[in-house]
Amino acid sequence: VGRKLSSRGKMTSPSPTHSDSSGSSKHDSNQDSWEIVEGLRGAPASMQEPDRQQGFLLKRRKWPMKGWHKRFFVLEKGILRYAKRDSDLKKGKIHGCIDVGLSVMSIKKKAMCIDLDTEDNIYHLKVKSPELFEEWVSKLRHHRVFRQNEIAMYPHERHLFHPHASSSPSLNDSLRKRATLTKQTSFHQAKVSSWLHSSEDMDKCCKDLEECESHLLELNLLLKSMEVLHRTYSAPAIIMSNFHDDSVCVFFFYFPPVHVTLKSAFSSLAAEKDRLRHAIDLQPPQPAQVMGLKTAYASVSATVTLNSSFHFSVPLLSTECAGSPHSLVHQTSNESKASIPESISEFFDAQEYLLSSSSSENEVSDDDSYISDVSDSVSMDTYSGGGSERHNSGTDYMSSVITLTRRRSTLPSPSPTSSVSLWNILRNNIGKDLSKVAMPVQLNEPLNALQRLCEELEYSDLLDMANQTQDPYQRMVYVATFAISAYMSTYHRAGCKPFNPVLGETYECDRPDKGFRFIAEQVSHHPPVSACHADSRNFTFWQDVRWKNKFWGKSMEIVPMGTTHVTLPGFGDHYEWNKVTSCIHNILSGQRWIEHYGEMAIKNTNDDACQCKITFVKAKSWSSGVNEIEGVVTDSEGKVVHTMFGKWHESVFQGVPPSATCIWRANPMPADQEQYYGFTQFAVELNELDSTLRPLLPPTDTRFRPDQRLLEEGNTEGAEEQKQRIEQLQRERRKVLEDNNMTHQPRFFKKSKDDTWVSNNTYWETRRDPGFSKVDFPLLW
Repeated sequence: VGRKLSSRGKMTSPSPTHSDSSGSSKHDSNQDSWEIVEGLRGAPASMQEPDRQQGFLLKRRKWPMKGWHKRFFVLEKGILRYAKRDSDLKKGKIHGCIDVGLSVMSIKKKAMCIDLDTEDNIYHLKVKSPELFEEWVSKLRHHRVFRQNEIAMYPHERHLFHPHASSSPSLNDSLRKRATLTKQTSFHQAKVSSWLHSSEDMDKCCKDLEECESHLLELNLLLKSMEVLHRTYSAPAIIMSNFHDDSVCVFFFYFPPVHVTLKSAFSSLAAEKDRLRHAIDLQPPQPAQVMGLKTAYASVSATVTLNSSFHFSVPLLSTECAGSPHSLVHQTSNESKASIPESISEFFDAQEYLLSSSSSENEVSDDDSYISDVSDSVSMDTYSGGGSERHNSGTDYMSSVITLTRRRSTLPSPSPTSSVSLWNILRNNIGKDLSKVAMPVQLNEPLNALQRLCEELEYSDLLDMANQTQDPYQRMVYVATFAISAYMSTYHRAGCKPFNPVLGETYECDRPDKGFRFIAEQVSHHPPVSACHADSRNFTFWQDVRWKNKFWGKSMEIVPMGTTHVTLPGFGDHYEWNKVTSCIHNILSGQRWIEHYGEMAIKNTNDDACQCKITFVKAKSWSSGVNEIEGVVTDSEGKVVHTMFGKWHESVFQGVPPSATCIWRANPMPADQEQYYGFTQFAVELNELDSTLRPLLPPTDTRFRPDQRLLEEGNTEGAEEQKQRIEQLQRERRKVLEDNNMTHQPRFFKKSKDDTWVSNNTYWETRRDPGFSKVDFPLLW
């Protein structure tokens, strides 16, 4: 019998549903909180099909998540379809379909809201009257359990939005199909392995991969079916000992080989592509632009090699190419254009502005066509001589030579394996702000939210170029591309969260090789607000940010609040833009992945000659396109001057294919990034603490935080102990302030007229004289 848990943990009256099937787990006795609706419990059995339900409901707009639509919904056999009106549904004009059996359902009685999290989308529904709300909730319960029961009994026959007819095959038929599936899987596994050894025809490989993929999808359906049985109160991980179906054990035995086979085949194809690209690059003659660039580069810089893993370039003569982007161009020969794939991430026939080199790695690229050190030489040259006076931090600033610091290339320890059950932590927090929920350290990465803000400056060379560009519309393109590049580092980081800074915590990043210096401080605890500021000869960058994190059952939404500012001194420009919504999918099980969606509006507050709108396109279940961005730069009358497109984790192009120009391309990831939290090379360097830097930092700097340092070194037990101690210290400091009717005053930031946090310009001066060792700071850890 379906049951509800009261706030005291006792059972209340049962609901009239299928035995052990449906109910809700209350988060507290207040009706203003969210309840997660329980799914199928117990073994599947024959069930009577529930009655059809239909009517108008309010549905929140999918994107950009503002406002509500009135839509007509029809619930039949566990499938919820909707359209603008009833007549549209009858004509087949369906706006969307929701399989409620595969969704996490939560309700909020006081607000009469119903949320359905399908992993791909989060559907927010609202009912106008309490009676209608109870009716819809009851129907959704019945249909949801019916659908889950159906999936559990016939996993192979179920189709997501097309429930099968009443003449479903028997369970024995399903079991026979599973046995056939495992045999076919082994057969195709052998075929792929044979191809890998013989390297025969590519078309044959593609066919084998397609067949493997189809079987892999069927295996995934089995996994989802089993998840249904253990969805609500059990841990998300499926334990084999809980099952007695031999075919389930077969499933677990055969899934890994198929997955490994697909990965191996993909690696083989990638290697083949690289060989083809290398062959194209070797074909003479090389374009005149490349030859001229190589000649010019050889005359203005020398490459110094300390060892096999550390290279850097020192400019010997000043160069004029910094102000002339068209001199930094690579274009393939006409012969190679015929073999170029039609992908926005593979425009080898497009012109490329070389702005994506990593001064963190400071290595000469193996592919001469990119000549990555040119960009580094430019940024160093533009920073040398003139400009605002810099502090003396142990680095000598000269007109022609800059001494570069060797930085670490990997973390001290790989990321540990986590056994924490997220479901046990999150199930009582549906719809709540997770910034107030304590999380175990195993869910963290060894970086801080303040350091995450600094990561947005990895591609600051785009702002350097913007400050050297006369055309205001092209300047806007560079600024917009910089704003997009800030999201690149999140692509491989959906698995962990950064540490939350404690009140008064600070972080500095002084990067003369990149031409900027950065500071950040946690200026507020409730609500949590982080402020940062960076200055350079070519730009000033600042923002104060707070995040609202909400968990919806399968996904977590991260809604940032605040405005990012950039000024370019060369032209007096002041740019402002908003951040877009982020969503982490598959929180509880499966491969977590992150997407960003929404509109980013960029404007120059000192000149309305042009504006820019960047759309982070939300992934669609029926489309293979993910992580895509589209943008336009318009004049004061709204006329489009430039168009932009690409993927926020790969590259951004300006213009129209196939003659589009590559404005930015992401730096390559470290070879072992999967073992080290998915960190970019720039992220690896952020928490490094060497002996020369240690005495210069304030004791509140994130690098001194013991829990984060212990996690970086692989000591999770010690990190958890220190994390709890640091959080307790923060609570004690807060109580002292409250008891004495005092408020915390940030040390390096102040409130501006528009109620935002800006730098008070004292950090670097205090660092230089008298030095932080002579200044009193609160004990944070």
